[in-house]
Amino acid sequence: KHHEDALSVREAELAFKRRIGVSGKHLLAAQNNLANTYVDLGRKEEALAMRRDVYSGYSKLLGEENEDTLGAAYNYASSLIGLQRFKEASSLMRKMIPVARRVLGESHEITLRMRSTYAEALYKADDATLGDLRTAVTTLEETGRIARRVLGGAHPTTMGIHQDLRNARAALRARETPSSPSGSA
Repeated sequence: KHHEDALSVREAELAFKRRIGVSGKHLLAAQNNLANTYVDLGRKEEALAMRRDVYSGYSKLLGEENEDTLGAAYNYASSLIGLQRFKEASSLMRKMIPVARRVLGESHEITLRMRSTYAEALYKADDATLGDLRTAVTTLEETGRIARRVLGGAHPTTMGIHQDLRNARAALRARETPSSPSGSA
């Protein structure tokens, strides 16, 4: 919980690795760690910029069909959601989920997290349609079943998916339930 201290260590680590010329993958890992520290400090814009660079770097270095690239895509989408940039997050996840399914499989934790993030981007958007909300609920129901089977009900990813499912169902109910006319008793 010493995030300010961690920041100076992460910045020094990244500078050192750049100075000695470590491989691209190790440099990207250091950048990702720094981005995580930015998130811990509430510096969301800086985290987003760094996560975008990390995702782009892994894509160029390893290609899109790589576990590190897929994890970086998930982190980037999470940062987009943290800044309420839901359209960008859902677009990125729509592109990367099929890749994750093909490369990692339907039951891999990164695939599960990506699907959950996609659904979150759908149901949290101010302009979410009824179809978006239904898609979010269906996606979270399916993802939750897989997560419970593979990771167990007490796993943080499973618990997060189920919390998102409750929120998505509430958003759907609110949209489907007509409001009572004002002034009626």
